[in-house]
Amino acid sequence: MKALRLDIQPFSLRLANYLQLTKPRVVSLIVFCAVIGMFLAVPHGLPPMGVVLAATVGIALVAGAAAAVNCLVEQKIDAVMARTRARPLPRGEVNSLETLAFSGVVGGAGLTTLYQWVNPLTMWLTLGTFIGYAVIYTVFLKPATPQNIVIGGASGAMPPVLGWAAVTGEVSSDALLLFLIIFAWTPPHFWALALYRTQEYAKAGLPMLPVTHGAEYTRLQVFLYTIILFAVTLLPFASRMSGWIYLAAAVVLGGMFMAYAWRLMRAYSDDLAKRTFRFSLYHLSLLFAALLVDHYVQL
Repeated sequence: MKALRLDIQPFSLRLANYLQLTKPRVVSLIVFCAVIGMFLAVPHGLPPMGVVLAATVGIALVAGAAAAVNCLVEQKIDAVMARTRARPLPRGEVNSLETLAFSGVVGGAGLTTLYQWVNPLTMWLTLGTFIGYAVIYTVFLKPATPQNIVIGGASGAMPPVLGWAAVTGEVSSDALLLFLIIFAWTPPHFWALALYRTQEYAKAGLPMLPVTHGAEYTRLQVFLYTIILFAVTLLPFASRMSGWIYLAAAVVLGGMFMAYAWRLMRAYSDDLAKRTFRFSLYHLSLLFAALLVDHYVQL
């Protein structure tokens, strides 16, 4: 019995390491936004639950594979940053070949699921998103330009479009509005993190905005992008995609985000930057939840 426990424990730890490579907290937000897109795509009633399940599994698997590739490419950078050096690759818990194989198997399973049980369009869009994040953003943009998160944010904004395409087999203007919300949300969200991690990014040699342009300029950009985000979040109401419930949520949440950004610009502290970053996560989650509630209240 003791020997059996010793055999099981390394397997469970290895499984946990592979799971950590997929960045499950990030993937959960991706899947959440994709599922919201699936439900919003149906004018009346519910989307087919079989499609929802298959699309959710497929998108989650490909997102996890993209995260693993990101960990693989950035393992040397992760090793010198406090927030990432506990990841499995820097610790030596898994090696590069294992990570590459794991990503290929998981990503391949996800794309196969989408092609076989959802539709080819969703599979191709998801593959494009994988390439956009794991290759274009991680390999080329992130080490090359302080605008990496602005340009690369297009990949992170795709989940609701993937969900929409999974149910309808097309990409509509409403789906693109959801894309635009996340696209505008990404820079202030990520730069709030970068502000209190500036020294780590500088040590890693990454040209993040506060490293290349300074903290004051970055705080201004956070505030300006938050204003843009606020305006963009009003578009679903303006286009009659949503109603008053969503509008109220967008105004309240957007006003709170702008208040955080204003304070960040005027009286910076690392603690405030951390709270701004955390609030940005609540902002996006609650905003999309409000879209869903509003959608079904209107029916």
